[in-house]
Amino acid sequence: MANKALATRQKMQFRVTPSKPRNPIAALAKNRSAGPHVKTESAQRQAAKVALKKIDPKKTDDA
Repeated sequence: MANKALATRQKMQFRVTPSKPRNPIAALAKNRSAGPHVKTESAQRQAAKVALKKIDPKKTDDA
């Protein structure tokens, strides 16, 4: 049978001091993946393609 005396004993409690409140603006910015302003890979590809056509305007897109 289970020992019922352990269940009725007073449990040890730890008191933790509350930490200072967090900055809600910083949390929102982190969730938005805020970071350096860099063009996407597809935009960089398109820009390279346009730049290549400017160098050789007689070339056609046969892809």
